[in-house]
Order: sequence, then structure tokens, then C-alpha cells
Amino acid sequence: MTAGIIIAVIGSFAFAAAAVLQALGADQVAQRAAVREERRKSARAHPSVRSTVATMLTVPFLVGFVFDIIGFVATILSARLIPLFLSQTIISARLVATALLAMVVLHIRLTMRDWIAGTVVVASLVLLAVSAGSEGSVNERWMHWAVLVAGPVLFGLGLLCMRMLHKHIAAATGLMAGAVFGVMAIASRIVDGLDEFDLAAMFTDPALYALLFSGITGFYLFTVALQTGSVNGAAAALVVGQTVLPGAVGIIFLGDVTRAGWGPAAIIAFVAAVAGGVVLSSSRAVTAVETADATNMPYGYGHPPRQAARSAD
Repeated sequence: MTAGIIIAVIGSFAFAAAAVLQALGADQVAQRAAVREERRKSARAHPSVRSTVATMLTVPFLVGFVFDIIGFVATILSARLIPLFLSQTIISARLVATALLAMVVLHIRLTMRDWIAGTVVVASLVLLAVSAGSEGSVNERWMHWAVLVAGPVLFGLGLLCMRMLHKHIAAATGLMAGAVFGVMAIASRIVDGLDEFDLAAMFTDPALYALLFSGITGFYLFTVALQTGSVNGAAAALVVGQTVLPGAVGIIFLGDVTRAGWGPAAIIAFVAAVAGGVVLSSSRAVTAVETADATNMPYGYGHPPRQAARSAD
């Protein structure tokens, strides 16, 4: 249990470090203030291929990408060591770490609301960790195929949201991105060939391909969500999708449990952690980092950026 919690915390901080470093990389290529001003003047303005490549080749961005990989590996490992409702909640708490790192590295001032929301998240995670029981051992074969189907279906719904919706595109797409990341966590739990390392079992397991597909497409959906509307809405929806879906699946299908008598405390802690994450997602520290990162990534599907940087102001 302790090892899984530590790994999840490492993953949370790794994702936060990646976001801040990639924001620094974006800032080296172009001044964020100038980019925001241009986007206020024209909804057609968008990152060029040249600026995107230049951003991705900066040292901070490349180091940030390494931290992204560490975060994904930590997500996979923690999903196998502790209940999903705990591991995914800790991973989603990266918003707390992002806000703190942005305050130190980017010199962004946190408001009293940010501090309160962050404190609620941390306190809730402590209570959730105390109340969590052992991870389930249920691993039905049909679930390996279910996650392989669920990933593409949710990804398709995310693309459909971008095509069909005219309002709340970022929130809807962010929710789908979070759900896809949730599928990745579920696939991480059930994939064969890891406990007793067996390459043949691993590469013939549909859950492995569900894991890879969901990780890539979830990242893509969230990047697009940040560029098609409110950064706040996209980040808040991501937190909900990334925690609720895998948490519920872990309890209902995989046998995740709480300690005897701690069920109500775990429910309260889970809801409070998610709510605190949703509130913190509107923090200027979080939105500034995510906007700087996403506005220099290729969006490439369906809609041009809709002045997403306004949410950071």
C-alpha cells in the first residue's frame, strides 16, 4: 500500500513538473503576453508548425517530456498496487503540485481560494489513504476486451464533441479525455505479464493495446480541449473523468475495497478531493501553465483555438 501511494505521489509531481517545464519552453519561443494579445484580436490566430516545433525542441520542454513519461509509468504502477479510487485521485492532485511549482518557478501568486482548495485536496488524500483497503484481485478476461473497446469509443465521443458542440466544447472534451485516461488506468491494473514478467502474455493481451491507445489519445484530447475553449472547464472536467470512472470500475468490477467501517469516510474524502481539484483547476497558476503549454501544441482537429488564453487572465 505504502509503495503504491509513494509512486502515485511521484507521478503527480512528475506531471506537474512536466507542465511547468513545458510552459517555460513555450515562453522561450514567444512571449505569452504577446500571444494572448494577438489571439484577442483574431480568432483565426493559431500556433504555427514552426513555433510548435521550436517549442518542442527547447531544453525545458524535452525535460518536461521525460517527466511526462515518468508520470505515465507511475500511473501504471500505482494502479496495480493500490485501489483505483486512491491512485487516480492522487494522480489528479497534480493540480496542487502544478499550482505550487508555478508559484515558485513562474512567480504566480496564489489566492486564498487556491490555498484552501489545495489544503482540502491534501487533507482528503490523507483521509482517503487511511480509509483505503487492499486493491482487488478480480481480473475477468472480458474486461481485457472491454477496455480495448472503451478507449476508441470514448475517443470517438471526444472527437464528436469537438465537431458537434458549439458551447462547452472544452468541458465536454476534457471530460472525455479524463475518461480515456481512466480507461488507461483500468487497463494498467488488469494487463497480463507484469507481476510475473512474461512478454508473450503481455503482447497478446488486448489490455496492453488499450493502455497504449488510451494514453496517447487521452493526451491528444486534453491538448485539443485546452485550445477550444475554457482552460478552467477542461481541467475541471478532466479531474472528474479521470477519478470517477476508474474509481467506480475498481469498486464494482475489480474488487477494490475500503477498510472495515471506513466506507463513509472514504466517500467523503473522495468527493472532497475531486471538488477541491475542480476548484483548483480555475487557479491562475494552473490555467497560466496549461494555456502556455497547450497554445504551442498542434491542435489540428475540428476547431481553431477559441482565445483559450483569456481564462488565464
